[in-house]
Amino acid sequence: MGDRSHWLGRGDPAALLADLTSRRVNFDRAEPGANWHDDLRRTSLPPERPGLPASGGSWQIARRLIETYEVACPHLIRGVYRASDPLCGRDMLLEGRFHGLHFHMGVRVTDVIDQTRDDGSRIWGWSYETLEGHLEKGRMTYAVVKTPETGTVEFVTHAVSHRSPELGPVLGLGWRLFGRRSQLRFYAGCAQRMQRIVALVLAGRAELPTPVVVDGLVHAPSDAEPRRRDRLAVRRVHPG
Repeated sequence: MGDRSHWLGRGDPAALLADLTSRRVNFDRAEPGANWHDDLRRTSLPPERPGLPASGGSWQIARRLIETYEVACPHLIRGVYRASDPLCGRDMLLEGRFHGLHFHMGVRVTDVIDQTRDDGSRIWGWSYETLEGHLEKGRMTYAVVKTPETGTVEFVTHAVSHRSPELGPVLGLGWRLFGRRSQLRFYAGCAQRMQRIVALVLAGRAELPTPVVVDGLVHAPSDAEPRRRDRLAVRRVHPG
């Protein structure tokens, strides 16, 4: 991996991450008058034998990729979080990347899913919700599900969101032109990335990604190379 000092261009990830502790969740599903997008995507992964998730199988690999945020598409979203933080309650600083524009925004993990459903399906995942200053108001869930009767394994993403009303006229116009398209590209990219990595690891053609930790901060996904030209990007911190 390259020099992570340029991971967020000119940004200081430790300081930006520390700032998130004082920011509240801005998501409220009951918000009156909100025009919510509700995006559910199910992606098939290599199946396993029927029964509980197999050791080293699709379900366990996918769980690890979700847990460490390796599933994110690095050309659209990168993240930083403290390695010592427990998953539930974890603050994450995300950087949305759109050509020469970089947006630094906060999210907080508010729910961890670890259950066996009534039908026997085994599910593991987590949800984050957006913090004050985010481009959006919403909740994003990443999960992996195995159906024990058939051995089917699925990667599931579920996003509920709408753009922040605090964007202002310029960013508001940009969101109307490109925001929704970027959202859908991200969801599709996560699904494709998950399929690719799981298949490569199962085939023995790649190792399970190992988190990159610098000064106590995890930089995810681990294969996203920092670029010196990121210093030239137009940067907005908490644009919403």
